[in-house]
Amino acid sequence: MNVRKLLIAPLFALVFLSFKPIDKKIIVIDAGHGGQDKGATFEKASEKQIVLDIASKIKEINNSQSKYEVVLTRDDDSYPSLTERTDKINSLNPEMVISLHVNRTPENETSKNGHEIYIQNSEASKNIADKISKKLGNCSISEKNLHILRESKAPAVLVELGFINNTEDRKYITSQKGQKEIAQKFVEFFNEQ
Repeated sequence: MNVRKLLIAPLFALVFLSFKPIDKKIIVIDAGHGGQDKGATFEKASEKQIVLDIASKIKEINNSQSKYEVVLTRDDDSYPSLTERTDKINSLNPEMVISLHVNRTPENETSKNGHEIYIQNSEASKNIADKISKKLGNCSISEKNLHILRESKAPAVLVELGFINNTEDRKYITSQKGQKEIAQKFVEFFNEQ
């Protein structure tokens, strides 16, 4: 009986250790604004809610993928400060950071439409922006001195998903269909890395 236990214990340990879960690489999605900071608004639509909805959909769609784990800087209507966001990002040491935002111009209605991407002064950030631009539709990519880009140690981009004061953009980024399509494109981009 004791011999049997001596043989089974190492066998059990070997089988158990062979099923160790694979560590996924992390991608941080930062849903801009939150809490009292609504970001860009138009009537009842607010940037803080649009980007939170899209970030949540990205995480939900990505859950069935095995390559990356998506971590959100906020998953509710809270407002972590910019420093809290970048402290969290840097503690996770992610593969990349994507900060989601919505654009607005001063006038009530604008003909400007589409997305824009802001990058760090790095090839890795530019490479991410180029690939996201191909997924979402070609757009302007430019370097900008923003806290989330400057203070994130990982490659980071800030993506303006559309203009809240452009009727077509607003309809798309506030609709369930549009938000799901945007989220799906980001997950496709992750899986191509």
